[in-house]
Parts: sequence; structure tokens; C-alpha cells
Amino acid sequence: MQCLHLPLLINDKLKDMTKRFFLLLSFLVVAFAVNAQNEIEKMLKGIEYVKSFEKIEKADTTRQYYLMKFTQLLDTDNPEAGSFEQRVMLGHRGYDRPVVIVTEGYGADYAFSSPRYMEELTKIMDANIIFVEHRYFLESTPEPCNWDYLTIENSMEDYHRIITSFKPFYNKKWASTGISKGGSTSIFLRAYYPEDLDVSVPYVGPLSCAVEDGRHESFLEQVSTKANRDAIRNFQKELFERKERLLPMFDEYCLKHNLTFRVPTSTIYDLLVLEYQFSMWQWGTPTNTIPALDSDDKTIIDYFIKMCGPDYFAADNKIESFFVQAAKDFGYYGYNIEPFRKYVNEEEIEGYLKRVLLPEEFADVEFDDSNYRFVTDFYTENDPKMILVYGEVDPWTASGITWLRDRNKQNIKVFIQPGGSHTARILNMPEDMRNQILEQLNEWMEYK
Repeated sequence: MQCLHLPLLINDKLKDMTKRFFLLLSFLVVAFAVNAQNEIEKMLKGIEYVKSFEKIEKADTTRQYYLMKFTQLLDTDNPEAGSFEQRVMLGHRGYDRPVVIVTEGYGADYAFSSPRYMEELTKIMDANIIFVEHRYFLESTPEPCNWDYLTIENSMEDYHRIITSFKPFYNKKWASTGISKGGSTSIFLRAYYPEDLDVSVPYVGPLSCAVEDGRHESFLEQVSTKANRDAIRNFQKELFERKERLLPMFDEYCLKHNLTFRVPTSTIYDLLVLEYQFSMWQWGTPTNTIPALDSDDKTIIDYFIKMCGPDYFAADNKIESFFVQAAKDFGYYGYNIEPFRKYVNEEEIEGYLKRVLLPEEFADVEFDDSNYRFVTDFYTENDPKMILVYGEVDPWTASGITWLRDRNKQNIKVFIQPGGSHTARILNMPEDMRNQILEQLNEWMEYK
């Protein structure tokens, strides 16, 4: 009779052993995670310039994320000028993985706060990520805000100090990347500190030569098809023709949203009509989305404001630091007013960046083209490992370093997405281009 209960006893023992096994496994997993966390925090505590850090949660559970305040010098040539704190995020994948440093050109709230943010190159290479908010943006703004220290040279020193601080711990391959102004920043960084990085992957980054560069206007006269260009220009002319009727509606919108400007709203209206062309091509917006020219005024103005929000030219613009940089050493673009001379006052449009987008103290600032010349000379004379991504219809491509395609470079690879805009990325490239990029990246970075 006792033998009849033996299977039950064995089954109970197996259940108990299984339970104990999973409890032990859970304990080991937790212990491993805690140990890994302790190792990362020990590393961060050992870095001289990491003033503070906190662990943050992301949807990506394959990395451990930390947000830190990194102490930087205001002026690399004058340490006595003081310091400020720069926001930096670390996503630790493993010391045996490569590192991607993201050279953000603006503020970085979207990357720090979004639980699902994942930068493309980091995903491709299953890499560690170091994400850097640019100096003078959001919480990386010095107090007091002395604009004298917002220079490309000082910005490059920020990234250099971060890289050299983390390299003793992460000794695999390093790549830099950034998008738009962040792409430009990645281009600058490779020129200023070429030995810091193994590979650079800038996306849609311009290298402008002046406050109003001049290359964008001619680019926009040739982009895409004549039919598409005409559709945009005809809509611009319609906006000018209706200005007398649309301007009160435009003013009402600005008043409702508490927008204030350094010039009359009539000038802001004209600037936005000119900006409309640039914006349409920058984002690759299909021309079949343009309202019919005989649409009612409300349809026209609603669409126009949706496409070109007047907050861009507001006196309290959230990216004022960018416009300061544009005027000092980064550069910007102008508008072709030739087709619209009967509608606009040239004096109101010429030099608009300084008059409309900058604080009064920058009224007389002179553009310093030494960065442009330095970077151009570097890439003319050198051939670092780089993947440059641009969009075919993106106006910023006009001032990109696409000319490197014709310089017989072995390592610098320029890819222009057919029909692509400012949203051109590796993973949305045509298959043949995408595969070529991925194969080259793997050869250089050894991430597989």
C-alpha cells in the first residue's frame, strides 16, 4: 500500500527541487545585476569630472542607464573663467561592446526622458551609448549665460573630455554620430580630435561658410522636378497675394499663443512665406498636400501655420543658443527673394538672422569662418573612416560635405538617399545602400 504513494512523493520532491532551482536562479540574476550596477557606479564615482549621477529606467532592459552631471570648463584656453555642468547619459551594454557617443547639437530632453528612445547606430551595433547634451542648451546652460564661451572649439573640448574620461573603461571601438546640427558636431569633432574615434557617422550635417551661406538658394532652384518646384512657388505667391486678408488671422494666432517678435508681424509673415519653401524640401513633404489655390482663407492660413509655425521666429525661441552659434561660427542660410520682389521689402529680409532671431547684444557680431576653413582643410587633406548620410532633396545637403565623393577618398563614404529629406537614416536607405553601409560599419567597428 505504501508503494502506491511513491510517485506522489517523487513528484512533490521534483516540484520542491524545481522551486528551489528557480529561486536560486532568480537570486543569482539579481545578484549579478546588483554586482554589475555596483561596478558601473564604481566606475562613475572614479571619473574625476562626474559630479553626480542617478540611475534612470528605460524600456530597453539590455542596458543600464545613468544620467550624470559632467563638469566642463567654460573656456579651454582660460580655466580661470570657471566651469559648468553638462548633462550626459550613459547606456551601459557591456565593457566588451563598442561605444557610440551621440553629439547632440541641441537640448536632449527627448533622449533623457523618453523611456523608448534608442539611437539608430547604437541599435545596429548593440553598443554602449553615451549621449551628450550640447553646451548652452536646456540644463547644460552655464549660469550666468556668457555667450562668449559658446564656440565650436569649446564645444569640441566638451566631447573630447568625456571621451578621454570613459576610454580607460571602454576599450573597444568608438564611433560618434549625430543628426542635423548634431551631425555637423560629429563632423567637427572628427576634425578637431581625429584620434578620439575609430568611425564617425554624421547624418544630414551641414558645414556652412557664412551667416547666409548662399548655396541653399541655388540648390532649391534645381531640386526635384519643375512641377514640384512650381507648386511650392505658386503657393508662396498665393500667400503673398492674400496677405492683406490673411495677416489679421495670422496676428490673431500669434496673440492667442502669446508670441512676441523683435520685428512687426507683417515681416514675420513674409519671412515664413519664404521659409515655407525651405521647410517643404527639408522634410520632404509631398506637394500634393498643398491646398488648392482657390481654397478659402481659413484653409490656407491653417495649413500655412501648421507647416511654418511663427514660434520659430519668436523673441523667446527655445533654440536661441543655436541662432547665436549660427551668427558666430556655425552659419545659416538666406532666402531667394528674386521671384517675390513685388511682395517683399528687401531691406526687411536681408540680414534677418541678426535682427529677428538674436538678442540685441549680437547686432554687430561678426561671423568667424575659421572653423569652416579648418574643417574643410582637414577633410581635404585627410581620410578618416566615416559614413556620411544625406537626403537628395534636403536643402541642408547643399552645404554638406558631399564634395568629398569626388576626392578619391578610400575611407570617407558619402551616401545620398534618393528622394530623401532631412530624415535620411541608414535603416531607411534603399536596400543596396543600406547593406553597403552595414557591411562597412561591421568591418570597421567589429561589432558582430
